[in-house]
Amino acid sequence: MICESEKLDDYLIELVEVNYSHPKIKAKVDELFNPSQTEIEKAKVAFEFVRDEISHSWDIQGKRVTCKATDVLQYKEGICYAKSNLLASLLRSQGIPTGFCYQRLMLFDTPEKGYSLHALNAVYLKSLNKWIRLDARGNKTGVDAQFSIDGEKLAFSVNEKFDEKDYSVIFVKPNLKTIVVLNEHTDALEMYKQHLPESI
Repeated sequence: MICESEKLDDYLIELVEVNYSHPKIKAKVDELFNPSQTEIEKAKVAFEFVRDEISHSWDIQGKRVTCKATDVLQYKEGICYAKSNLLASLLRSQGIPTGFCYQRLMLFDTPEKGYSLHALNAVYLKSLNKWIRLDARGNKTGVDAQFSIDGEKLAFSVNEKFDEKDYSVIFVKPNLKTIVVLNEHTDALEMYKQHLPESI
């Protein structure tokens, strides 16, 4: 993995979409974390909360579009772009550097049905001196993403034969295309089928 910035502090900054000083985020942080937890335990707790307690819009066929971490938390739904904002917010609030990673994947099951950019997170664990990637999009049949500090257990594997791609950069901020698409649409299902960006 290649870091967009050499400064770990850049992966802690607060953003419009990663608004961790908001009272809603602070309240959830107080619920999820305690001082006795290690950074690894905090990363696992936050990941599993976002993966399991925040529904993926497509999986539940929900039309609401969320973007900011606070909205994702309030409505408990969002697509991968939104869920990655919430996970980054929770972990950055704890001083755990968290970035954004992307894959170019077939949107459905064949190239003819198009491609989309898929978002996940990378988390820097100081105690291990390494970045790990975590995908909190939500598990379902055929998708089994897990917290793992050894080998990656992501939601999707990339098939380069079908022109899928795993981008190696850990970005400081969410990709602008992903934020624009969330802010420009009001129907998550129509957005998901027709308007997701195909590449970074």
